[in-house]
Amino acid sequence: MEHTTDPALVAEYLSNHPDFFNQFPDLLTTLNITHPHGTHAISITERQVLSMRDKVHILEGKLAELIQFGEENDSIAEKMHRLALDIISTRNMDSLLVELERHLRDGFAVPHHAIRIWNTPEQTVSESLRNEVDAQMHASCGTLRHDEAKEWFGEAAAHLKSFAAIPLRGEHTVGLLVLASEDAKRFYPEMGTLYLDRLGQLVGAALTRLA
Repeated sequence: MEHTTDPALVAEYLSNHPDFFNQFPDLLTTLNITHPHGTHAISITERQVLSMRDKVHILEGKLAELIQFGEENDSIAEKMHRLALDIISTRNMDSLLVELERHLRDGFAVPHHAIRIWNTPEQTVSESLRNEVDAQMHASCGTLRHDEAKEWFGEAAAHLKSFAAIPLRGEHTVGLLVLASEDAKRFYPEMGTLYLDRLGQLVGAALTRLA
């Protein structure tokens, strides 16, 4: 009767006895296994080479992905730097808002945005919204959690599918900036908010300076 052995037990044994093939060196040249991408047999050494090639291919893919992320972050950082320089040079609230709109539109390709600044007669907001924004520690992305803010986009609101709600903070919360897009994937819940938070801090500090 044929005797069968649990492959997991064999693997465990070999892991626990790393000197096994030193004791039986001929096995390395006589054992053949199936090619991972075909039906013909190859030696263990050849299989190890193929396994290393597969691992190298995976690592190369991850490296390329990291390089792409790095380049994208460098690009965003450069745009944020230019925005910061132009905002710092503004002398009044109107020019600050003009520069912000220009950079959002031309630099970051954000098709829609709306901003409300607390304690300005022409931009009234409810007390409940102010409390919501005060309690919001970071920018939120995806659906717009602040229902009142949807009205700020007028007729375009019906076509907007993703949002980024960014609290504006200097020494304290001074307003809310909302970015919006018709693309449902432009601002998604899992996206990082580091640069969005920095944008909120930058604009918030500038608004505090000009208040």
